[in-house]
Amino acid sequence: MTEYTDHHAPEGLRTRGTVIVVPGRGETRETYTRLGRRLAADAYRVRVVDAPDLDADDDLGSQLADFGARLAAAGDGTAGGNGTGGGTENGIVRPVVLVGADTGALAVAALVGAADTVTGLRPDAVVLAGLPGRTTGAVDAAGTWDDELDVRTSCPAHRGRLTDDTRVRRGALGESVPEALLAAAYGSEADIPALLLVGDADPLADHDAIVRTAKSLPRARLSTVRGGHHDVLNDLQHRSVAAEIVTFLETLRNELVPLIAVETSAW
Repeated sequence: MTEYTDHHAPEGLRTRGTVIVVPGRGETRETYTRLGRRLAADAYRVRVVDAPDLDADDDLGSQLADFGARLAAAGDGTAGGNGTGGGTENGIVRPVVLVGADTGALAVAALVGAADTVTGLRPDAVVLAGLPGRTTGAVDAAGTWDDELDVRTSCPAHRGRLTDDTRVRRGALGESVPEALLAAAYGSEADIPALLLVGDADPLADHDAIVRTAKSLPRARLSTVRGGHHDVLNDLQHRSVAAEIVTFLETLRNELVPLIAVETSAW
């Protein structure tokens, strides 16, 4: 079995960049099929990897080094024969953007914040979605599956996908997050562009900490999704969230200069 799932740009279009998606607790690669297809439709090469398994009892530095090596292997050869104005480097089309959700977002943030542990893959930007806070009591490990779904999403299609996927690990959101990982992620000083996404109805998010982190990073944008739950990439607002990510990708390709500026608006 491969360690990743691919979503390709439409045939005949030049790939505009590479997106590597890192799932969070309990999720599988299939969780991000809808997002992967949508980003790929805009001519981005999308590869979804397995969620990282970071153990609180092991050394975080070595775990991040292993995680970085796995991402480098996942990115290798994704370019194929498809070029882009951004250029192809070591078999991967740039810009390269890491998209992480939940603990996947924590792992990505910690990885790019510890430059000495990044082996092989140098991302040009990151998207950090649904960063969990230090208090995760909103999900009771003894609760029902419906309780966990209520924390994750209000989207019927996403609830159905999670329920039907036998590889989804139920109760995962009740698991504690290693303190060292939280400290490394929220203390990151990475200077690459970052888009942070959080739902305002996410009970696992420490909204104050996310705001502080976004303000502390030199090139960060924080976007709050109205009514969004923890699975902000796959919740009811998934079309608007995907559009926000595509806007970020296109702005990144334009040296962080927005391509569209609103001159006047009545809403």
